Amino acid sequence: MIDAMEIKITRKETSGLKDVVLENAAFGRHFCDHMLVANYADGAWSNPEIMPYGQFSISPANAALHYGQSIFEGIKAFRMAEGDIAIFRPHDNWLRFNRSAQRMEMPSVPEEIFIEGMRKLIALDAEWVPGMLDHSLYIRPFMFAADPFIGVRPSLTYTFMILISPTGPYFSQPMRIYVEDQFVRATPGGVGFAKTAGNYAAAMYPTNLARQKGFDQILWTDAQEHKYIEEIGVMNVFFVVGNQLWTPSLESGTILHGITRDSVITIGKEMGLEIREDRITVDELVEAYKSGELREVFGAGTAAIISPIKELVGANVNMQFDVDSWTVSPAIKKRLNDIRYGQAPDDYNWMVSIY
Repeated sequence: MIDAMEIKITRKETSGLKDVVLENAAFGRHFCDHMLVANYADGAWSNPEIMPYGQFSISPANAALHYGQSIFEGIKAFRMAEGDIAIFRPHDNWLRFNRSAQRMEMPSVPEEIFIEGMRKLIALDAEWVPGMLDHSLYIRPFMFAADPFIGVRPSLTYTFMILISPTGPYFSQPMRIYVEDQFVRATPGGVGFAKTAGNYAAAMYPTNLARQKGFDQILWTDAQEHKYIEEIGVMNVFFVVGNQLWTPSLESGTILHGITRDSVITIGKEMGLEIREDRITVDELVEAYKSGELREVFGAGTAAIISPIKELVGANVNMQFDVDSWTVSPAIKKRLNDIRYGQAPDDYNWMVSIY
């Protein structure tokens, strides 16, 4: 076991924060002064180090480049009302990261590196954490195969890293979503539940086709019949139907186990909504829309937080919504933000201080 106090720290001489306006920080554009790196070889993790953010070199024969053994997570830290900094549910991300690692035949990362290393990294770059509403510090842990070997087998060596980046809103406006009925994101027995790079690579072509038609993202349907709702490209999806909150079940193994998704369900129950986690058909949604019962549609994810959807369009779907009249999803977002920014008691122990 590696104690967090043993993580070597090499400080950057001059901070790059002076060149960044935190209020205008776009998602994934600016990176903090430092990053964490750890290496796995001979069955053990060693040499964890926090060092200045910068370029690094890898072999052209790197196994991850050729065979896709790569996973990642998305986490956020927030500046609380009293000025302290806390991370939202990092232990849940750590557990999900290691589930992804198991599915991709990669080693698990110990808590001492993942969680404690993350806390030390953020503490070092604490001035980068924005203090404005809808702004946060995005945290990107990732791991990739490191063998310089071209051969179809699991790598024997791996690199784990954490990058951190200040960010504002991911989606600034309500979204137009295309209901996909041709391309496939994931199949039962596959890697749909894992946060592996290949899932996102396979989605880029159909998502770009949707964007050419004026849509922001795709709502994926099941691989066999394109009958059942699954998830949106960068977030889970929710539907407010009457006094119920609907979201697709995770039982198929094709949908990401979203941490924000779980938080929305918890808050929905707190608000007195009846939660329906089930296989949800496109036809059910169309019927609920026609009857006036389908009142709100929104996405939920680490980057997206709670993102309203103003339009759902597909081969047999044409739904428009008056986002300004909604009450449920704005209340969920407010409740979630109140906890994350320290404006309300953290009754669920979701926030983890960096100190």
